Amino acid sequence: MARPTTLLRDDTMLRVSDTGNGPAVVFQHGLGGGEAQVAQAFPADAGIRRLTLECRGHGGSGLGGGRPFSLGMFADDVLAAADQAGLDRFIAGGISMGAAIALRLACRHPDRVAGLLLVRPAWTFGNAPVNMRPNAEVADLILDHGPDAARTIFAQSRTATRLKREAPDNLASLLGFFDRPDSVSFARILADISADGPGVSESDVAGLGVPALVVGNAVDAVHPLSVAHKLAATIPGATFAEIPAKALDSARHFAALQAEITDFLHAHANFRSLIPS
Repeated sequence: MARPTTLLRDDTMLRVSDTGNGPAVVFQHGLGGGEAQVAQAFPADAGIRRLTLECRGHGGSGLGGGRPFSLGMFADDVLAAADQAGLDRFIAGGISMGAAIALRLACRHPDRVAGLLLVRPAWTFGNAPVNMRPNAEVADLILDHGPDAARTIFAQSRTATRLKREAPDNLASLLGFFDRPDSVSFARILADISADGPGVSESDVAGLGVPALVVGNAVDAVHPLSVAHKLAATIPGATFAEIPAKALDSARHFAALQAEITDFLHAHANFRSLIPS
């Protein structure tokens, strides 16, 4: 039977990717990403079933009428996609924003989440972390000035100058927001999500009882290693892995990331008995 490729939520049609067979991993993209970002990061031959929902306003998914955008809204959509796919229990994971969504799902729905894969997390427990300010700055400029003028202003800003020196990969991602065909509508998402948080407390995370892998890298101002270290130290028994910086060697970064994910999945063979394929 063909797996659904869309999910209708309220007035919003969302795009779903559901590939492979085996234990299920629900793995989400980052802010501004989509299925293509996940496919680049996730091992294709891990022997698992991977479900990815493109969040509202991302990839092929519609914006919908619900406002404000929030990590809670996105997490509820992801859980609905898992329900539609018949996944009662799954490993939750993701990149950046996707990691925050996975963390929320694990804390709010512990009966559903059997493990965690948190890649380059940007949030710990609070709202509007300081490392998300560059995204908020870009969003405000686009909403106030339009994408063309906003790009010129941002390129001359202290933030851009600092990131060019300290985290060029972050700067490239931020500049890409100005070039999106939907830059104005997406700026609203960028503003709302940058001001939000996963809606979990440190004690919630400290009470988790599932295997977890937390992956971080240096040369990344939006996803500081300190955030990954904090989450790994808070989740009982979590494994922490530092991989090569994406900004310095993209090929080594993705090869190492895929190897860490594969090793983690293989190390926890009990996933295969916990999660129906």
